[in-house]
Amino acid sequence: MSTTAERDRNLRIGELSRRTGVSSELLRAWERRYNLFEPARTPAGYRLYGDEDVRRAERMRFHLDSGLSAAEAAMVTGSDFSGVLQHEPPEASVPQQYGDELERALDRLDDRAAHAALDWLFSRFATETVLRDVVLPYMRGLGERWERGEDVIAAEHFASALLRGRLLGLARGWGAGGGPLALLACVPGDQHDIGLICFGLALRGHGWRISFLGPDTPLETIVRAGEVLSPSLVVIAACVAERAAEAAPALAELARATPVALGGPGTDVALAERIGARHLPEDPLSAAAHVFAV
Repeated sequence: MSTTAERDRNLRIGELSRRTGVSSELLRAWERRYNLFEPARTPAGYRLYGDEDVRRAERMRFHLDSGLSAAEAAMVTGSDFSGVLQHEPPEASVPQQYGDELERALDRLDDRAAHAALDWLFSRFATETVLRDVVLPYMRGLGERWERGEDVIAAEHFASALLRGRLLGLARGWGAGGGPLALLACVPGDQHDIGLICFGLALRGHGWRISFLGPDTPLETIVRAGEVLSPSLVVIAACVAERAAEAAPALAELARATPVALGGPGTDVALAERIGARHLPEDPLSAAAHVFAV
């Protein structure tokens, strides 16, 4: 009789490649040379992978990006997944104290401690779990503290730069694969793209490919990229309503040629309807699930 872990392995190697941004050939090499994965097999002999294998591949990529050799990265990845990690269900939540540890490090502008906290989190939990339970709540909390008049400007700049760099490291290769393509951009004048990066990482987890234009993107650049790439969906984010309203005429023209979705706290259903676009939930992870479900 198959174990629960075996039943949960239902990903062929092509899907594992799409979810992680690692080529099938390289995944096979990691499995062959370093025993990084232990896939189940179908009666016909095809390998089947699961959520833990997705996390293993993500950690292997992280350690390679950190400068380790492939053999060193495989050894550290194996260590990352010893003990508690291999028993952690995919839907597990991050305990509050670990999120608090990262918050304290970011608030005191402690680069070393913040990176160490993130290393620990990403080694033990799925990327989307860390985004849902730690990264996004912290960024929302900063905004709420600023609205209350607290002096968090330095922390906001420090945390945004550090988290953005780490998330874009996880996003490496997110344009590879064979799934539908989403083109992501912030409206002109909008510098806040961490939510959009989180959205892209979550959508990548649903098998989409991502082309990311980033913050403060000129409208003509978005239009031109849409013409070149012919994406399945263009997702435009705005944190400030005035910025979104200023971009509305150009976005309405874009929406006549390409499916467009609006997201972020600076957008609403009425604006999306006026443009001829879809409106996404404000939470980036819910927005990604919404796109995948449609």
